[in-house]
Amino acid sequence: MVGAVVLSLITTRVMLSQPSDPPSVSSGDGQHDFDFNLGTWKTHVSRLQHPLTGSADWVEYDGNSVVSKIWAGRANLFELEVDGAAGHIEGAGLRLYNPQSHQWSLNWVSIVDGQLQPPMIGQFANGRGEFVDHEVINGKSVLTRNTFSEISANFARFEQALSADGGKSWEATWVMTFSRAADAATGSPAGPPSKASASPTPGAALPEHDGQHDFDFAFGTWKTHIKRLKGPLTGSTSWVEYDGTHTIRKVWGGRANLGELEADGPEGHIEALSPRFFSPLEKLWRVCYGNPRDGSLSRPLAGQFKNGRGEFYGQDTLRGKTILVREFYTPIDAKTRKLEVAFSADGGANWETNWIMTDTLVGAAVPGTTN
Repeated sequence: MVGAVVLSLITTRVMLSQPSDPPSVSSGDGQHDFDFNLGTWKTHVSRLQHPLTGSADWVEYDGNSVVSKIWAGRANLFELEVDGAAGHIEGAGLRLYNPQSHQWSLNWVSIVDGQLQPPMIGQFANGRGEFVDHEVINGKSVLTRNTFSEISANFARFEQALSADGGKSWEATWVMTFSRAADAATGSPAGPPSKASASPTPGAALPEHDGQHDFDFAFGTWKTHIKRLKGPLTGSTSWVEYDGTHTIRKVWGGRANLGELEADGPEGHIEALSPRFFSPLEKLWRVCYGNPRDGSLSRPLAGQFKNGRGEFYGQDTLRGKTILVREFYTPIDAKTRKLEVAFSADGGANWETNWIMTDTLVGAAVPGTTN
């Protein structure tokens, strides 16, 4: 789970920026716009079965959602689980605030495939949140719009709508209402699937040893020591070091997890998060990274565990050139684990390690939010 640590490590864009204290932000700039949604909610979902076809067939679901606070409210994790006559829907949304643009990105992933969808970008104005994106549905180029409205201390309404005519008209495809549960827990704002493509999960249980619990060793609170190579792929031999804390929480009963890293050293401050999601269809994990400076997520790495070691690969851009990225996760013993990140500029023929993180367990596993 050390991935969260990779604020400066794996995503070249996040990694290559000089670690430093998060930028200061003024009150009222939007970083707490989602605070209304923190906690536990009874959730009702209405879903249009066949969008943009003239269909009037809606299906209903009921269940719960939980929104957990991250970075003191500048980000949050939304977990949804509902059931209805049409089946079961389970997914998660990660929301990140960009202090530079004063906008939020909404990132949705379904338990069906474990893949993050493209983010919805937007902000709140006059008590209403509006977030937009573009996608292709059934061969059609459409606009997607998510809105939060009717916001109060104990209620909120979410609507997703599609437009096939450039925004002249909109068809609602997903309506979700939140009613605060009596035993509401503190956390962060919630939100429904950020994309119309969210679909019911297959009912069959996953095999016990297909990889979905490969990261179970990482749950808990860890002391972290980080070594970072300055100027990767430049011939540099100068390393800097950091010490801090790394916390990994369980999501979806272990089929996903969220890591939060905070560390300090002579070169500055590192703060990051790393969501990981398991794809039951591919039996692969995907991991990406985010930091509070720009409120966005990196390109995902994909991989799996073999012979006790996790190997993940992906692609990124460094100083204008495309490079390969590799991560190795190695549980050393019950209380120690290591993450190494390396870059390759020659298609994998040679690799240069630029990030070594060693975690030592100091606390019991963090309870999962739901499921």
